[in-house]
Amino acid sequence: MRVPMVIAVAAAVAAIALAGCSSGKPAYCTDRTNLQNSVKGLTSLTVSSGVSGLKTQVSQIQSDATTLVNSAKSDFPTETSAITSSVSALKNSVAALSASPSAAQIATVTKDAASVVSSVKNFMDASNSKCS
Repeated sequence: MRVPMVIAVAAAVAAIALAGCSSGKPAYCTDRTNLQNSVKGLTSLTVSSGVSGLKTQVSQIQSDATTLVNSAKSDFPTETSAITSSVSALKNSVAALSASPSAAQIATVTKDAASVVSSVKNFMDASNSKCS
């Protein structure tokens, strides 16, 4: 009775694995979309989100960036390095924010966020031919 169950499970796993490969696109294509959506999430933050909301969003960006970098660094070393650097700078500037940030702190976060947007855009442009 267990053998047919094992065969059925193995067949289901194989079907799912093959379905994932059928698109012919590298795994980082999904990862780049996830990162792009996380970065876009910065624009949906409101004043009521506060520093805490910003920190949460940057944490998501860092997580998605790490996933993308790990899956794409061999194909796009320059672009993924830029993403790593820019996300790290943003994380550090957001971590330094006080509950009532100064204009200088806000300017630094804004500059670092723009750098993340730029590095993600550069990766999107570089990987477009493989992911479209």
